[in-house]
Amino acid sequence: MPAEEKKQSQTESRTLKTLLEWKAPSRPFKKRSKEFFSTVLTIAALIMIILAFLKEWFAILSVAAFVFLVFVTGKIPPEEVEHKITTRGIVTGEKEFRWEQLGRFWFEERYGQKILCVENFTAPRVLMMVIGQTEEEKLKKILSDYLPQEAPTKTWMDKASQWLTTKISLEDTP
Repeated sequence: MPAEEKKQSQTESRTLKTLLEWKAPSRPFKKRSKEFFSTVLTIAALIMIILAFLKEWFAILSVAAFVFLVFVTGKIPPEEVEHKITTRGIVTGEKEFRWEQLGRFWFEERYGQKILCVENFTAPRVLMMVIGQTEEEKLKKILSDYLPQEAPTKTWMDKASQWLTTKISLEDTP
């Protein structure tokens, strides 16, 4: 290792400081009702029957895998993950994302839970972290020193899926 790189890594490790850390679920979660699952299963069965007539076996497997995913994410609560904002970047779970590979940030709400979204230039394209009991203003203040706060404009696909979600509900909402 060249002396210059060694010196730089030593400087980075000395200046690494945790600015904020919190624990929260790894994903937004909403416990689903039996009605929701029966509706999803019915729709999937109809799609699979149509695909069987068309002899699209891989598409049938894809639908079955999607139904399994919906079932698992709707029944099993997420584990709790530790998130950190440091002077070097964001650490979520065991993965570190440096400021150089991150873009803008914004906040969303899903299932009544606030989510911090950070644009990532590598995979995954968007880091989504449930903020839990952490104050949104505190997060804004810290992140604004490193990233711009700007929500992306909604595409026609985003608008269409949002409209469809509000118009067609798979379960009764009181």
